[in-house]
Amino acid sequence: MGAAFYKIVWTKRAQEQLQLVYIFISKDSPQNASNIVNDIIDAVGRAEQNPAIYRPDKYKMAKDGSYRAFEKHGYRISYRFNSAIVRILRVRHTKMKPSFY
Repeated sequence: MGAAFYKIVWTKRAQEQLQLVYIFISKDSPQNASNIVNDIIDAVGRAEQNPAIYRPDKYKMAKDGSYRAFEKHGYRISYRFNSAIVRILRVRHTKMKPSFY
């Protein structure tokens, strides 16, 4: 019997934010932009088999454990998971003022 996998779903906002990361970095280096975006996508993919792999999101007001976040290349990726889906919520630069939600 194989391990269960969660479905990764990017919100429209998170997709747009990741695209803006690529656009911003590609002004200096398209290759570096591709590498960083691919690294972020790969890191998100690690949550596919184990969504609790990253720490609980310290900026989430209700701490039920389903909100998680991690940092990669100076970007903070926030997500929430339930019994079948890992939903990517935000991709923000770590220098941006975080908001509690």
